[in-house]
Amino acid sequence: MRPGHVLLAVLVAAVWGFNFVVIHVGISQFPPLLFSALRFTVASIPLVFFVRKPDISWRILLSIGLVLGVVKFSLLFVGMDKGVSAGLASLVLQSQAFFTAVLAWLVFKDKPRPIQVLGILLAFGGIGLIASTVDQSITPIGLSLVLAAGFAWAVSNLLMKLAGQVDMLSLIVWVSLIPPLPLLILSMFLEGPGAAAKAFSNLNGLGIGAIAYIAFAATILGFGLWGKLIRHYGASRVAPFSLLVPVFGMSFSALLLGENFGPVRLIAAILIIGGLILTVVRLPKTFAAANSRV
Repeated sequence: MRPGHVLLAVLVAAVWGFNFVVIHVGISQFPPLLFSALRFTVASIPLVFFVRKPDISWRILLSIGLVLGVVKFSLLFVGMDKGVSAGLASLVLQSQAFFTAVLAWLVFKDKPRPIQVLGILLAFGGIGLIASTVDQSITPIGLSLVLAAGFAWAVSNLLMKLAGQVDMLSLIVWVSLIPPLPLLILSMFLEGPGAAAKAFSNLNGLGIGAIAYIAFAATILGFGLWGKLIRHYGASRVAPFSLLVPVFGMSFSALLLGENFGPVRLIAAILIIGGLILTVVRLPKTFAAANSRV
């Protein structure tokens, strides 16, 4: 990859890592389901009038929108609200890579390589270590919800595979059009209209900035640049840069929110990121024979 494009991939990972700090700020300003609804509303309108619908069926588009937009982000935002700090959320959410490998095996018969199985075991050992450190920064219900968000993300990954090769920006814009109404209905029933009224009556620059960042920087800019890099170099060369997301997420959370990880959580982070590397990154050419079966 060109040095400029490498820097661009690192920048996108940093934008997505910082996004967890922004989510922390956003759910302090809005009820989590309402915040998620606002994120997708701002991300889709007015761009949906200028970006062509991707060449996929409405069934797949609706499925991705509901699973990724409604289920995954509801679970993530509520999980963080119920007790998962920003840095840990950025780390635990990467369980999606391991769930994706398992689901691809079950659904598409895409059997994981032995090195991937080792990576999955290492990563879930790290998540088990995190579960053993329950305190005010992480609760059992919060951890469970973020893990469930990782599983929902994995399901959406399989749906995106069914969508085939499409423009990432157009896909994200049109997918973002689907979640707002279901999320608003869920917010009204579960969070109540009073919570929404209170949030808007106390609206300030932090709340507006959080919505703008998560909608434009993390969603439109992030996925637009990521999709451009994938079209230019292919997913296999670009995807490993996503390993930097939890590194940036934990770093930004420590620097800006004062999150303290401690030795056990740092060991857990090493296990999870190590598992991600084994699961996502292809082995060198000396192991090409083993890779040729995949």
